[in-house]
Amino acid sequence: MATATAPARTAATARPGTGAGVWIRRNGLLLLGVVFIALYCLFPFYWMIVSSLKVEPDIFGNGLWPSHPTFANYKAVFDQQKFAYPLRNSLIVAGTTTVIALIVGAFSAYALARLRFRGKFLVLGAVLAVAMFPPIALLTPIFEAFTKLGWIDQYQSMIVPYISFALPLTIWILTSFFAEMPWELEQAAKVDGATPGQAFRKVIIPLAAPGVFTTAILVFIFVWNEFMIAFAVTQTYAAKTVTVAIATFTGAQGFQIPFGTIMAAGVIVTIPLVIMILLFQRRIVAGLTAGGVKG
Repeated sequence: MATATAPARTAATARPGTGAGVWIRRNGLLLLGVVFIALYCLFPFYWMIVSSLKVEPDIFGNGLWPSHPTFANYKAVFDQQKFAYPLRNSLIVAGTTTVIALIVGAFSAYALARLRFRGKFLVLGAVLAVAMFPPIALLTPIFEAFTKLGWIDQYQSMIVPYISFALPLTIWILTSFFAEMPWELEQAAKVDGATPGQAFRKVIIPLAAPGVFTTAILVFIFVWNEFMIAFAVTQTYAAKTVTVAIATFTGAQGFQIPFGTIMAAGVIVTIPLVIMILLFQRRIVAGLTAGGVKG
């Protein structure tokens, strides 16, 4: 019997229509599409890196790699443009906004997900309406209000508006997370003697870590890349963020645009975000897809 079944197994494993070559033939168009989209998205960043390694006259050339790579533009970013101060300011503003938005948003989202009260959906609708409001429409009143308060060119003039725009994103993501969690986990913690605060802190928050982490990344990137509000309320390097600083780079002469220095600064600003996304991509994907399938 063993000798009779062996050829049958061999034939089954060697049947046509299997293998890597067949998969590539069947999904060739899909694979080409993915490669094209990846190249299309990554090429601008690649061109920015290449341009940052070129000297000024060669930047306008079409070479895919500089003939004489140099790091002079990166040196000029910190020596001539004093880019260390904007980097510090962006880290402080983005970090503070992210922490405050997560703390306030987590409590708000938990209340919206767990508590039953009238007007619950109206509150969620109001949160969504705030998220859709165009920030540019608020620049004039924000500038006037902060001028009267003496907040111009200070961190709080950016942190306060950023929180108002980051909270809707935080609340919406975390509300869906908390709503998918079973009540039994929280009830079991209370049966064991935990207070509602302890159950929230020691049970709910650890289970919602993917959503919290995803929200933190998205809020941090939003604040890090924001330009309009930061440009309107900052004047000196005491509070300018990286996006505003790059937009105000000056060349050796009056109307000269330092393209190489701007490209180098863009690389410096983008690389930390890319590294952060690559290191924590599993948590981000888990946070964005959690709750998508029930059961």
